[in-house]
Amino acid sequence: MSSPDVLELGATALAHVLRTGATSPTEVLDATLDAAAGRGAALGAFTVLAPELARAQARAAESALVAARRDGTADDPGALPPFLGVPCPVKDLNAVAGVPLRAGSAAIDPFTPPDDDGVVTLLRAAGTVMVGKTATPEFGLPCYTEPDVGPPARTPWDPSRSAGGSSGGAAAAVAARIVPVAHGSDGGGSLRIPASACGLVGHKPSRGLVSPGPLGVDGPGLATHGVLTRTVRDTAAFLDVLARPWPGDTFVAGRGPTSFTAACTTSPGPVRVGLLLDPVIDPAAPVHPACLDAARTAATLLAAAGHDVVPVAPPFPAERWAAFAALWSVGALQAPVTDGREDDLVPLTRWLREQGRAVTGLEHATALAAVQQLTREVATAWADVDVVLSPTLAQPPALVGSQRRDDDPAADFAAQTAFTPWTSVWNLTGRPAISLPLGETRVDGPSGAATVPVGVMLGGAHGADALLIALAARLEESCPDQPWFDRHPPEVP
Repeated sequence: MSSPDVLELGATALAHVLRTGATSPTEVLDATLDAAAGRGAALGAFTVLAPELARAQARAAESALVAARRDGTADDPGALPPFLGVPCPVKDLNAVAGVPLRAGSAAIDPFTPPDDDGVVTLLRAAGTVMVGKTATPEFGLPCYTEPDVGPPARTPWDPSRSAGGSSGGAAAAVAARIVPVAHGSDGGGSLRIPASACGLVGHKPSRGLVSPGPLGVDGPGLATHGVLTRTVRDTAAFLDVLARPWPGDTFVAGRGPTSFTAACTTSPGPVRVGLLLDPVIDPAAPVHPACLDAARTAATLLAAAGHDVVPVAPPFPAERWAAFAALWSVGALQAPVTDGREDDLVPLTRWLREQGRAVTGLEHATALAAVQQLTREVATAWADVDVVLSPTLAQPPALVGSQRRDDDPAADFAAQTAFTPWTSVWNLTGRPAISLPLGETRVDGPSGAATVPVGVMLGGAHGADALLIALAARLEESCPDQPWFDRHPPEVP
């Protein structure tokens, strides 16, 4: 296969082609590194490439594939790792042994971890090739990826606009057809926000389904790992890879009786869907008509498939979200900033850390209790529906620089909440949610008019990841205006 053809494949399809011998892991890697150095650099997708590590992994994968074809086991699903030779970069908040990590911050010097994080260990065991680290904003705190230590991450559908955050570099790399899958994480929407901005699938798993172990901890349980892909099937297949417990996990969620990949071809049965169009955490947030239209279109498709769609209201008053803000600001204090480096932080991070220092121990304990109580209230408020459907974001992808407000970090934070008035509900409650690229809209900007993606979000009860994936797969198949997998982004200037 030619290099352009290889880069058009999704992760599952590429893994299959590699097993047949139609292309090789080293050929795929060459094409990937070329694309990463070209359009990847133009889009701010990567912080660092790791060609030596990637080439060693690709050569090892190639030897294993050649041996499997020789002894006739290449077609045996259990004989080889499921994604042997498939490129998958890692977000630059997580440790990859031997690869510099900076977490998007000028306040820490790049350092080289001696060990892999647990999620990286699982990706390595699945046979993926770690081609590099993807861009993140400082410590993954904002919903845009505009770090001081590198260029902003841009959506390839209109490079004047942000790829979102905090997994913005990962989303740009997948959407630009550089890699078929990229690791990311989600503490307030950081997989789903860039998925919407870049026309991808982004799934935040249930709390406890994907472990941060053995080196990481859950803390208040807001954040979790996942991937960005171009199809629900690829997302499900990588959830099968990552949904593995480690000894001593604080939170544990069951996988269910079947694989998540199998859920893609399983009927979800009749589902009661709650359509949520009112913003939750900022009732005054302006919502673009295209975002509402995309959610309504998805509701129509679900109703046509025999599901019961009913309106639902926000599950709690907006002021109750203050518990999330308290935990988020205290979390910013845990960033490894040494004495004398505070001034090297971006203004938003400094402001968040100031807010965190003002939170007393009692207030922090009260916020943790409030989140737990809120989780019970959400379960009660939405007890009559199986799934909640909403827009992912309140607006199309934002122009680069339009959300970052160094002169007024409080206004910056407020603008982020208005842009993302639905996503963090699912982090607070630990429930799963998935963003699907089912809509689009035409926007004007410095680069002229462009068609950009618009995401819709499905959320479910804790542990209902398989149900969400089954329903998402049916939506992906049935939506007549879902061209994002087959559509190639324009050439980056």
